[in-house]
Amino acid sequence: MQSHMHTSPSPVASSQNWRVWWQLTRPHTLTAAFVPVLLGTALALQDTDIHIGLLAAMLIASLFIQAATNMFNEYYDYKRGLDNEESVGIGGAIVRHGISAKTVISLALGLYGLALLIGIYICMNSTWWLALIGLACMLAGYLYTGGPIPIAYTPFGELFAGLFMGIMIILISFYIQTGFISTISILVSIPIALLVGAILLANNIRDLDGDKENGRKTLAILLGRKRAIYLLAGKFIISFVWVFGLIVSAKASPWLALVVLSAPKAVEAIKGFIGKTVPLQMMPAMKATAQTNTIFGFLLSIGLFLSYFL
Repeated sequence: MQSHMHTSPSPVASSQNWRVWWQLTRPHTLTAAFVPVLLGTALALQDTDIHIGLLAAMLIASLFIQAATNMFNEYYDYKRGLDNEESVGIGGAIVRHGISAKTVISLALGLYGLALLIGIYICMNSTWWLALIGLACMLAGYLYTGGPIPIAYTPFGELFAGLFMGIMIILISFYIQTGFISTISILVSIPIALLVGAILLANNIRDLDGDKENGRKTLAILLGRKRAIYLLAGKFIISFVWVFGLIVSAKASPWLALVVLSAPKAVEAIKGFIGKTVPLQMMPAMKATAQTNTIFGFLLSIGLFLSYFL
């Protein structure tokens, strides 16, 4: 009777198990992979018919790379003794739920392997030069917390995240549909790069004290909490001003002004950081920063779709 009880996990236990694996991907960060693909495709629509297979492949590969990057983060922070049961903002699979570190790294490498296979399909339908760019994106994801000098421990985390998860993903998504890179695709990718970097900056503002203790040299630590919040606000302001600059200079459709609807989230994020020092208190502000990127990117894409159809 007792052995029967052990072999049949309760629905609660299995649903909890499912949640552990889902949290390991850090779902709130996955939109940082989704938005640039959508935006690059919306930009391409102005010049060509959309190849749905390539769109789906690019979307899945980007999500796999982002989830794997989060798992590398979980693994290496655990290995370096940075994570414990009280750590805020982590998946917690290793330190809270007893999943072995080896399983986490194997899963991350497995997702990279799948992304690589999808990348081959993308290259077969566009150009093999993309293989080099795709591998550079994957390497950046790994080196963010892996390797002898992790990018996450330096002041360059925001820059790398913005470049690879913002600009590069948008331009690849655009290129695989059109076969070229346009000036407008580069210009539209800039505010998204700033907002992807803002997610990292918000993360580092939240973790500032713990990171300082562990010898990290993030941008938030170098600037100090107050200046880092100013920089975050600056990233938001420049992103909005940039889009309106494109509209005023007639480089983009007035429909792109829809991004202004995401401004309240940006305000919420800044207000949520001011005067806070406890990581848990700053979680809503960090979430609002990620949501600003998501909503801004979606509205930008909708604006592009409307400018094409109307």
